[in-house]
Amino acid sequence: MHKWYKIIPKSPWLSIYAWIIFCLLPFFFIFRSWSAFDISIGIGLLALFFISYFFSFKSKSGIVYMWLSFEIVISVVMTLLFGYVYFSIFTAIFIGNIRNKVGFFIMYGLHIALTIGAIVAGFFIDLNLFLPQIHFIIITVIGVILLPFNLYNRGRRENLEGQLEDAKDRISELILLEERERIARDLHDTLGQKLSMIGLKSDLARRLITKSPEEAERELADIRQTASTALKEVRELVADMRATKLTDEMIRVRQILSAGEIELKVTGVPPAATILPSNMENVLSMCLKEAVTNVVKHSEAKECEVAFIQTEDEVVIVVHDNGVGMKEQQSVSSGLKGMRERLEFVNGSLHIEEHRGTKLTIRMPIVITHQVEEGKS
Repeated sequence: MHKWYKIIPKSPWLSIYAWIIFCLLPFFFIFRSWSAFDISIGIGLLALFFISYFFSFKSKSGIVYMWLSFEIVISVVMTLLFGYVYFSIFTAIFIGNIRNKVGFFIMYGLHIALTIGAIVAGFFIDLNLFLPQIHFIIITVIGVILLPFNLYNRGRRENLEGQLEDAKDRISELILLEERERIARDLHDTLGQKLSMIGLKSDLARRLITKSPEEAERELADIRQTASTALKEVRELVADMRATKLTDEMIRVRQILSAGEIELKVTGVPPAATILPSNMENVLSMCLKEAVTNVVKHSEAKECEVAFIQTEDEVVIVVHDNGVGMKEQQSVSSGLKGMRERLEFVNGSLHIEEHRGTKLTIRMPIVITHQVEEGKS
């Protein structure tokens, strides 16, 4: 059901002020007649038109075409009797809001034919009545022809945009549901089997602790190993969930530099996800983000270049700006300290140069040369 305020469109072909004028203008045409009978007929037609217009917005299904037909007939009669052709604009606005394709084209063609026919007949009936307003009549006819199509296409576009938004929301919900199911499967596969094994071995160790202490000790060692393995797999699973891809990070880098009014130049492409483990790619992403954040905060640069270099042994990211440098920040920047600590954890390195700005070189080996031993739990 249409709301009452949609009877006067919020952004129509005419402004609301012109719309009000078109509502009051019929009285001028009607009261030009000295006959009380003609005036009463005009006011009656005016009231019937707005009653039909109101109920056409309130009606549903096929009844709306009945009220719309009344509007067209009243508009034709007002044109022939008083020379008032501008009710056709009201009707054209409403026809443009019809969503049924067949109904739209039928009412559109009928409205144009009857409006133009009434105008032509009016020139033959009373030339002096129509000739002074010929310019406004031409504009009205153009509006009657073009306005419904404009509104109809805009309505279809808004409808398609609404459907697209609904589809996006639905896809997001499905992706979220799929991700939850994946996490549930991973947790079941990662923890379920090992926890069951731990439970069985615990029962076995409890029974063997008095009968065969040596076998019970071996079972407890197996329990310890299984628990360590499960803990490692959970940590890897959480690391994968928290990992940030370099390609995703580059989108945020563009946004950050754009907000800082710094031009970005990119050389090379981020390494493929298959080249680096997720935890190493996550470290590179965080270091790149921190480097670009420092450029925006401290460099006062106008340009920033990000270069990706990949060899057989390592991945290199170079962030070079043309700013004032950040020598003063090097010794105190917790961001740079955090970058070094993250890179050292995976045998990477950070090198800073001051040459026409600041140049940060981030290096990370593709193959880690040492393994970090897990602490005893």
